[in-house]
Amino acid sequence: MRSSLIALLLAALPAVSTAATPAPTAVQLTVDPAHPGARIDRNLFGQFAEHLGAGIYGGVWVGPDSPIPNVRGIRSDVVAALRALKVPNVRWPGGCFADEYHWRDGIGPASQRRVGVNANWGAAIETNAFGSHEFFDFIGQIGSEAYLSVNVGTGTPREAAEWLEYLTGDARTTAGSERARNGHPEPYRVKFIGLGNEAWGCGGSMSPDYYVNQMRMYARYVRSFNPAQAGPQAPVRVAVGPNGDETGYTEAVMKAWRERVWAWDIEALSLHFYTSAGWPPAHPSEHFGAAEYALLLKDTFKMEGLVARHSAIMDQHDPQKKVALAVDEWGVWLAPQAGTNPGFLVQQNSLRDALLASLNLNIFARHADRVRMANIAQMANVLQAMIVTDGPVMQLTPTYHVFRLYVPFQDAQYLPLSMAAGDVTVAGITLPRADALAGLDREGRTWVAVTNLDPAEPLSLDLRLAGRRLRTATGEVLTAATVDAVNTLAKPDGVAPRPLHGEAHGDAVRVELPPRSVSVLRLE
Repeated sequence: MRSSLIALLLAALPAVSTAATPAPTAVQLTVDPAHPGARIDRNLFGQFAEHLGAGIYGGVWVGPDSPIPNVRGIRSDVVAALRALKVPNVRWPGGCFADEYHWRDGIGPASQRRVGVNANWGAAIETNAFGSHEFFDFIGQIGSEAYLSVNVGTGTPREAAEWLEYLTGDARTTAGSERARNGHPEPYRVKFIGLGNEAWGCGGSMSPDYYVNQMRMYARYVRSFNPAQAGPQAPVRVAVGPNGDETGYTEAVMKAWRERVWAWDIEALSLHFYTSAGWPPAHPSEHFGAAEYALLLKDTFKMEGLVARHSAIMDQHDPQKKVALAVDEWGVWLAPQAGTNPGFLVQQNSLRDALLASLNLNIFARHADRVRMANIAQMANVLQAMIVTDGPVMQLTPTYHVFRLYVPFQDAQYLPLSMAAGDVTVAGITLPRADALAGLDREGRTWVAVTNLDPAEPLSLDLRLAGRRLRTATGEVLTAATVDAVNTLAKPDGVAPRPLHGEAHGDAVRVELPPRSVSVLRLE
């Protein structure tokens, strides 16, 4: 009876569960410290917080009267978790929401703010309790910078310019004195300004040429009035760029930039691409098998080609790479969880999604000479979130752990590497067996991140540092028993990092990487 029950339980396990495997074959990974590449800008690890579902209300904001521990209405547990990620910037208030957002609705006494409906996302009631002051309080608490997306869709250049004047103007001016009366005499610092959002879609369905005409005006008049943000410290203006592989916006915006006159400028062009393996998103975020695992990972590798294609177009107009490519919306977009409002974009976050995040971060770093900002969608409770909240309870997702593991790569110098790990075929889909990144941090330490995409086989890796002898490699690895493993309220640490250590093996350090894993190691 007992043996029959065990047999039934084993037969019910997913096809990608851990199984006994033969001894792994060693793969050589050699880092070349003599030919460093571009700096891996810390802003590649940016976040995105939109007024969407529980992304803000419940995820960040609970209100000052909430029994949930908070500082001025902002959740203390979420703040502590995000501080550990050293979040460089937060994009707000959207997304599609930004092009229907009117900033005056979100300032002044909370009881007097306009209450409306969020027509973009699930027809939720929007109280505007979380507005400009609350946003800047939030990023101050987590130690981050502001990336404001101004309203180009239903707004005007004047409205956007007045918002920046309100936020950054001297308290002796009319706009600055109004801000002071609302509780903040000192001007705010705005690091990035998005000149609209998805103007090709929910931001107005504009043709590239029409958007360029709008962009010129916003780029001219939307500026910081904070004296501390003059010259090189002025906000980075981010123009709307392409939707995936469409090139019309890239061509039009960059041609206009090359031919610009003195009166306007931009410093970055956005790119949006979601891993979804089809549209509308229909693949499940939980209880999936090998086929969905491989299909979504294969789809995310498209990011490499997209970045290269749009960078090549930008190079034609900007060979000196003055204009950055900002991938300010990316991540896995899956079917909404059953029983949730489809407009709230609620999905589970699995080990597979963590591997997917590491692949994207590696791609951005490989193109760090042009890609100098990125924002995953989204920060809390929406799409590929860092954090999930349920009332007073907060849990960290597998994707959160990847971002925490990758903190040493913020502002590190990219180091080229060579690795011939071969391919692996999963459910008839061929993937690279592994992907890797190396960097030199500001303290002179060398870091390596390796993602083992094989869902069943471990990877025995011999790490080498060209021209130097390695002694050890220490770090952490993120893995779980199955690729669809998730963290839950009942089991919040089901997918969490654990220590990893490599030992000297001749002139290399050998480390054993488990299947379906992300590892980050410091070489010594």
